[in-house]
Amino acid sequence: MQQQRWTWNTDRLPEPARVVRWGHFGTPVLLFPTAGGDFEEVERFHLVAAVAELIDAGRIKVYSIDSVAGKHWVQGDERPEYCSRVQNLFDAYVYHEVVPLIRSDCQTQDLEIIAAGASIGAFNAAASVCRHPDAFRLAIAMSGTFDLSKYLNGRMNLDFYYASPLHYLPSLEDGPQLARLRQRLLLLPTGQGQWEDVGESWRLANVLGRRGIPNRVDLWGREWDHNWETWRAMLPKYLKEHA
Repeated sequence: MQQQRWTWNTDRLPEPARVVRWGHFGTPVLLFPTAGGDFEEVERFHLVAAVAELIDAGRIKVYSIDSVAGKHWVQGDERPEYCSRVQNLFDAYVYHEVVPLIRSDCQTQDLEIIAAGASIGAFNAAASVCRHPDAFRLAIAMSGTFDLSKYLNGRMNLDFYYASPLHYLPSLEDGPQLARLRQRLLLLPTGQGQWEDVGESWRLANVLGRRGIPNRVDLWGREWDHNWETWRAMLPKYLKEHA
């Protein structure tokens, strides 16, 4: 399959931006890595191979980026306020730099993108749709870790608040963003095996539902753990249905 990489310097990130794309045609899918993953993690763990049939058939083009914000959260080397700022800037980087790159690469300036990811990657997928429903039409948020407030040490701040759908959606005013978001869909599949926390998906689903935002929690049973084997089964299923 075709593959291309981009890299550039950006004021929005504390490190260079890196993007990789697999495929030649089809619906663009922005695939976020897990917490500490780089832009090629999804290939190393065979998630790209799991959807290779769709890529080769020209149904999807898969893009991935570094988990810059997630890495800051899990490393624990910086203050929560700084990590929150990086999370907010990471969102801005996705919307103002990665989305235009994808649209330019696909030669369609109003193209709507599917966001997908697992664990903290699921958080970023869901957050992208919730904050930017003009650019993203669907989230496939697998085994989601949706409440990052555990990293704040009890110190809520505005950067974190506006980056976290669990926290800002309940108070989001009626307007164009919420109206558009009510036309989108967030899929929240999760296993029920080891290391899975089904409550995280139900909590986000409840917040979305109270605001009239379409969503669905899919439970995959106790044999499905919080790992790549589960996500390699989930992702092609939902992309076949929705891409």
